[in-house]
Amino acid sequence: MSIAIKRVYEPAAKSDGYRVLIDRLWPRGLRKEAVPLDVWAKELAPSTELRKWFGHDPALWSGFQQRYVAELDQLKAQWQPIAERAASHPVTILFGAHDTEHNNAVVMKAYFEKWLHAQGKKP
Repeated sequence: MSIAIKRVYEPAAKSDGYRVLIDRLWPRGLRKEAVPLDVWAKELAPSTELRKWFGHDPALWSGFQQRYVAELDQLKAQWQPIAERAASHPVTILFGAHDTEHNNAVVMKAYFEKWLHAQGKKP
């Protein structure tokens, strides 16, 4: 159906469908009970080492993408059910970063779409 990305600080919408937070650390300033989500998939977030290396520096974006994809390649059992859901239902990947163009959700969305396309499924 569709894969969207959205800052976790933005209000939830019915059109979000299945809401997945993919940050390893809980977003600052938010209470857990105040955030509508279906799953906090912190195991799908970039490793602590990768997150610290990247530091949200756009100059490191290309390297971050490559390294994060390599990490996702090792976590298929964890992400595949979410990606498969996106073939028939809306899925929104939530993230906490301020930068809406250089973050793990951008990489994950592209990763899911590429995988679904290879499976002959359309998100």
